[in-house]
Amino acid sequence: MQTDFHRIKRLPPYVFEEVNRLKAQARAAGDDIIDFGMGNPDMPTPKHIVDKLCEVARDPKSNRYSASRGIKGLRRAMAAYYERRFGVQVDPDTEVIATLGSKEGFANLAAAITAPGDVVLVPNPAYPIHAFGFIIAGAAIRHIPATNPEEYLRQVDRAARHSIPSPLAVVVNYPSNPTAQVVGLDFYKELLAIARKHQMWVLSDLAYADIYFDIEPPPSILQLEGAKDICIEFQSLSKTYAMPGWRMGFAAGNKTLISALARIKSYLDYGAYTPIQVAASAALNGPQECVDEIRAIYKSRRDVLVESMGRAGWEIDVPPASMFAWAKLPEQYREHGSMEFAKQLLVHAKIAVAPGIGFGEYGEGYVRIGLVENEHRIRQAARNVKKFLSLRLNEPPSLDISK
Repeated sequence: MQTDFHRIKRLPPYVFEEVNRLKAQARAAGDDIIDFGMGNPDMPTPKHIVDKLCEVARDPKSNRYSASRGIKGLRRAMAAYYERRFGVQVDPDTEVIATLGSKEGFANLAAAITAPGDVVLVPNPAYPIHAFGFIIAGAAIRHIPATNPEEYLRQVDRAARHSIPSPLAVVVNYPSNPTAQVVGLDFYKELLAIARKHQMWVLSDLAYADIYFDIEPPPSILQLEGAKDICIEFQSLSKTYAMPGWRMGFAAGNKTLISALARIKSYLDYGAYTPIQVAASAALNGPQECVDEIRAIYKSRRDVLVESMGRAGWEIDVPPASMFAWAKLPEQYREHGSMEFAKQLLVHAKIAVAPGIGFGEYGEGYVRIGLVENEHRIRQAARNVKKFLSLRLNEPPSLDISK
């Protein structure tokens, strides 16, 4: 019986597996791990959203199959959000589709539009689904250095000129996961010009559109004239409204790409549970003070993290957006690499972070810290880091959690 499955073979070993194993081992031993590793919002979903879910769930008719592309009221709410937030008009019938989180939408779009051997340009470091969705679909990935936005544009243009066959699409993600970098409309103008020149689709992940600090609200590429001719953009309610487990996101933009995604989804799912879709409509249409409150919590945590870790001896750049800090390894640990540092930090400081190498080769030298613990826990983590950094680093301590 065959067990060597083609698509599974294309997926590399899970980079975070060893850190997760050590985390589970430590917790089994009774250790209290301060977990910054996963971007999993810990705040309660706003009450009016939960109340709407409960109200609709009591109606027996709501338990039936829903619509895979999203109920009409939700798609209208998503279109209204785009007009309110970005001044962009999208047709809720042809230019908007609800997804089971932005991750599912991205992966299913990859399956919908990709033929084996197609070339796709993907940032590196990047959120893993940006590459692996296309790898699963059979594409050939070109990893483009994304250490800063300007470098990414230069390298995208170069890669497009020298790729055979010409690239099918280019992926862009700002505010970025994991680097927290942001861009303005000038960046998108240049990207659009490159994409038009090389006849590429532009796939934009804007999941952190509403998690920003001390800057102007991040723009949408769809704000540019003619962008909908070649662009689709993914959004998520997970972070904006503290709804990660609800699995609700959406895509907006090019009709052809929306139609392709809708068609493949029609074979795969019946859409999210109807009460969740109605509650998501309430989130988008309802009072937005909750978004300001969630943003303020992340900002406060960010400030505490940067200040307390700095006093502990670990200088971390201030992230302008997202729910992450992209932290360069402390100088005395840079030769050991991000994976080794993450393991040492977990075992000896009881802190979990995501090693940068897990986001691609250009993520080496960094770790990603999620702002998913409260301020008291962040300060405790800083105290642990201060003790940890005082260890003799020329003799890295054992990874045995019993020591």
